[in-house]
Amino acid sequence: MRLSLVQSRALVGLLSPGVTVEVHLANGLPSFTLVGLADVEVKEARERVRSALLNSGFEFPNNQRITVNLAPADLPKDSGRFDLPIALGILAASGQIDGSRLHRYEFAGELSLSGALRPVRGALVMGLALYKLANAPHLVLPPGSAEEAALVPGATVYRAKHLREVAQPFLPVGQTSDEATSTWERLPEPVNPPQAAFSPALDLADVKGQTGAKRALEIAAAGGHSLLMVGPPGSGKSMLAHRFAGLLPDLSVDEALETASVASLAGRFRIENWLKRPTRHPHHSASAVALVGGGSPPRPGEISLAHHGVLFLDELPEFPRSALEALREPLESGSVTISRAAHSAEFPARFQLIAAMNPCPCGYAGQVRTPGQVGPVCRCTPDQVHRYSNKISGPLLDRIDLHIEVPSQSAAQLIHVTVGESTATIKTRCDRVRRRSLQRQGCTNQALSGPALDLHGKLGPEAAAYLTQVATHFSWSGRSTHRVLKIARTIADLAERQDILSVHIAEAVQYRRPFAGHR
Repeated sequence: MRLSLVQSRALVGLLSPGVTVEVHLANGLPSFTLVGLADVEVKEARERVRSALLNSGFEFPNNQRITVNLAPADLPKDSGRFDLPIALGILAASGQIDGSRLHRYEFAGELSLSGALRPVRGALVMGLALYKLANAPHLVLPPGSAEEAALVPGATVYRAKHLREVAQPFLPVGQTSDEATSTWERLPEPVNPPQAAFSPALDLADVKGQTGAKRALEIAAAGGHSLLMVGPPGSGKSMLAHRFAGLLPDLSVDEALETASVASLAGRFRIENWLKRPTRHPHHSASAVALVGGGSPPRPGEISLAHHGVLFLDELPEFPRSALEALREPLESGSVTISRAAHSAEFPARFQLIAAMNPCPCGYAGQVRTPGQVGPVCRCTPDQVHRYSNKISGPLLDRIDLHIEVPSQSAAQLIHVTVGESTATIKTRCDRVRRRSLQRQGCTNQALSGPALDLHGKLGPEAAAYLTQVATHFSWSGRSTHRVLKIARTIADLAERQDILSVHIAEAVQYRRPFAGHR
């Protein structure tokens, strides 16, 4: 009776709990049994491991009873990440490698039939599980996955391309050291490139005119507010939205690790996107599951992939109603919990929502045409406009901080207008406000609530009376009133004023005017 133990890790949401791969060889009828709540993908490892061992020059114990247990037994396991530890366990149990020297390492990787290693999802999540862990084991991963895990500060990650390379340091014959020397490649910690390398390719100076919309973008970036733009086709809504991420502050390493771990879990992480804020732009046909996440096991959706970044929803009323309503709770809480019968998973979803829509089904409501001009004219009936606007519910609109109109630009404005401020110039002001708010209250202005909002959003008698009058006139909810107060706090910070004045409240009120169809 021979037994071997190899360490690996599973994926459960954004957690990567440890898994011990136990391999037992015994006399009896030849068989290969795999237990431990393994998914179909994991059970298919039997055939991959058999071929990989034979094609790598090792012996497969065909004449023995092989039992592989993935412990703990109540933890779901999926994907082909356990191919490599299963193969090493069989080699150790059969005496082809020294199993006593495997305990210092954790292995993950999918095997091809030739023994070559293929990348797996969630390598960065595995690295984060060992983050700041005393005496953390070393990770051995395939190319493509090792580079992800090496982004975690302090992680010791080795890259191996083939099963033979992984097994070479543990061969019992001719080995005097348990260190992986010639066959493994240790990856160094990445050196963060200078911030100048992250200058946005899309610049706000490219957008002609639209001074009011640019001001709203600046307020949204400085305070962390969400934004809805309403305007006819071709007015520049998409151009403005795609340039918004360049106004946000640079990612810290911890924020970048959180963002990259979600992308790694979904299999969408790219090294070139390291330290860049994500901008997600799902098509309006996306379902609620695609937006917020789901499946079994649960996978992150677009709102989680936009964590610490921007979620841009163009043609907002064209999204399914169920998908839009699913955004309510994440906009408030900054996270989403996907619950299924077997288990649940919580994913971060602290994103900035930028939405755009037309004022009516044809898009040309409110267009003014002088005599002699020829062009599109809105022929939508009031009932059609009302139904179109009502596709967005009042509770969802109530959670969007800024509502602005983006009018179309005339030919003269597009041709003769001077170049506006660049993204770098506006970003400098936004960064200053962010730093000021973090030093003052420890969070962005949008995240103010409870006693912190009462303290840092305190109004003088004149400003308080004005806000009370406007909120009563429009019958605002408590949430709407507080959001105007948060916007005014950001406007005051941009003006470098400690107190919130009536003029700041007046500008904030302009961004909460009644929405068509919800008057």
